[in-house]
Amino acid sequence: MLSQTVEYALRAMIYLASRGEPALSAERIAAGTNVPAGYLSKVMRDLVVAGHVTSQRGPRGGFILAREPAQITLLDIINAVDPIVRIRECPAGNPAHVRLCALHERIDRALAHVEREFREASLADMLVEAQPGSCKKIINLRAPTDRESA
Repeated sequence: MLSQTVEYALRAMIYLASRGEPALSAERIAAGTNVPAGYLSKVMRDLVVAGHVTSQRGPRGGFILAREPAQITLLDIINAVDPIVRIRECPAGNPAHVRLCALHERIDRALAHVEREFREASLADMLVEAQPGSCKKIINLRAPTDRESA
């Protein structure tokens, strides 16, 4: 249901939120989240444009959260890279259908529920709710060693 781009963006943002460092390079984020570096660059650009992340150039440059983790919802992140598309009118384009049919109405209600769940969850919530050892292969919530960063 959610695209790979959304998955990568969520991983990157949770990783940034878990760090106390001023800025992290795209390479370090990619290594810590198991996201291909080239793809991550596109994702990070979208997050910068949306105002959720800022970027700094230079030897100590990289990416940092633009706001506190509690102020960034998962829906904010999703909408920055690949928004959930709600069904507002007949997908078949039939102008006679002024209301959604039962199927599309049900699908839209499900999408509304998904949106609500993501709107009510912040990055800070993800850090609090993380269980030891969960998603260890996906998001490395410990600092990489110098060997891992290289």
